[in-house]
Amino acid sequence: MTDFLADVEAAIPSLRRYALTLTRDVDAADDLVQDCLERALDKRRLWRPQGAVRAWLFAILHNRFVSDRRRDSRRGPHGPLDGAAEPAAVDDPVAAVALSEVGRALDALSPEQRAALLLVAVEGLTYAEAAAALGVPVGTVMSRIARARRSLSRALGEGPRLAQVK
Repeated sequence: MTDFLADVEAAIPSLRRYALTLTRDVDAADDLVQDCLERALDKRRLWRPQGAVRAWLFAILHNRFVSDRRRDSRRGPHGPLDGAAEPAAVDDPVAAVALSEVGRALDALSPEQRAALLLVAVEGLTYAEAAAALGVPVGTVMSRIARARRSLSRALGEGPRLAQVK
């Protein structure tokens, strides 16, 4: 049990990062991670020791996000009362512009492509772990990532070099 809790604790920064990319809101990301952790601890008896705890947590987080989006779409739009969260400051203006362009290019991806790409490229999950987290076959994850890379390459004007990154 101690290994389980240690693995859960070690995954929290990755879960926060992924939740923030999904929600684009710090408070919503924190809420999503908290919901994920509560569910994981409540349902830890369902975790199979032969699988990776990290991939299982990403699956819980992703499924919770999808469920919340479905619920919210039925309720209608709403926003924070105090305005949008401020983005992190970047000292280098060229880097700030590049970061902004990458953010817009990521936002232009379909949610499925963005989720697959972020799980593999940013969080370092294997294709199999990402497939388990998203509840889709490995080939689907590979296809989504390939399409996402092509879209990013076109949007950022970097030609085939970005599409070849593995």
